[in-house]
Amino acid sequence: MAATLQAPETPFPRRSFLKAIGFYAGGLALRPPPPVEGGSPLGLARATIGGVGLYREPAFRAPRLLRLERDALITLVELIRADEGPAHNPRWYRTDDGYAHSGRLQLVRWEPQPPRHDISPSGELFEVAVPFTRTHRLPDPASTPFYRLYFQSTAWVEAAEIGADGRVWYRLLDDVLRVRYFARAEHLRHIDAQELTPLSPDVPLRAKRIEVSLAAQELRAYEEDRLVLQTRISSGIPNTEPGPNGIPTITPSGRFYVDKKTPLRHMGNGELTADPDAYELPGVPWVSFFHETGVAFHGTYWHNNFGTPMSHGCVNMATEEAKWIYRWTLPSVAPTEMLATGYGTPVVVS
Repeated sequence: MAATLQAPETPFPRRSFLKAIGFYAGGLALRPPPPVEGGSPLGLARATIGGVGLYREPAFRAPRLLRLERDALITLVELIRADEGPAHNPRWYRTDDGYAHSGRLQLVRWEPQPPRHDISPSGELFEVAVPFTRTHRLPDPASTPFYRLYFQSTAWVEAAEIGADGRVWYRLLDDVLRVRYFARAEHLRHIDAQELTPLSPDVPLRAKRIEVSLAAQELRAYEEDRLVLQTRISSGIPNTEPGPNGIPTITPSGRFYVDKKTPLRHMGNGELTADPDAYELPGVPWVSFFHETGVAFHGTYWHNNFGTPMSHGCVNMATEEAKWIYRWTLPSVAPTEMLATGYGTPVVVS
């Protein structure tokens, strides 16, 4: 018998929204999800990979009713902690079409924004405010398509331009490839400076520390002996053999310190592509590096399966918690900066 966390008791007289996202203009703009009659649902989720199953019961052994395509959206009705687990993540969601495990679902929202025209010449930080948006080489839906950018991923905007379709587009700078491409302005939210003010700035450098337990898949942050954050993480897959990039996927153990921070980082193979299944992760948010091989704490939009190793070496975190770490650790990063370096907060991984 599963113990449940109840959503508000609201009737849902029609079936939940369940389909791959539609587009306007040949793949440009997301259609907003249709309204759900009878009240607000628990939320909206995106399938981060193809093949996410909807089951008759909240268990992988149950009959599978449907398989979701990548980037399909589903409306969530109820959060359930299933007795059958899995143990590291027993959270399942009920929909009107079946039960889906939370591990490969990203909770998303549809919050289109009014376009901004007064972009600083040095660029400004934004985050994606819709489930996903397609970028293009030019401010033109008929131009070459590039990456899909996902909810709460971050982007560096250099300018606003009127596109061939008469809409406002933002020109984005890729922080690694140093190429420019364009996204629809209403799909990105400006991140104001007050959102990035440092946390506990009066606490001395040595009084802050982060401890990561690979066995428990847990992160703890302390100010002196006071615990200020405790959360589940996903560390690197425990393989000590060098990967294609020459670096093992296991998260290194030892004593380190945060030495470089950036609000966004393009991770992956570093190719310019429109293939959503390519190993390209543009706009990984709130990155706090602590190892010479590029291992970092950062937000995660491609899974929600914290509590078990999932990464290529980094410490995957829920995006809001990675943002907290980014603001809390030293060195500090000014809202106008893409990168800050320096001897910062101690990190112990064991």
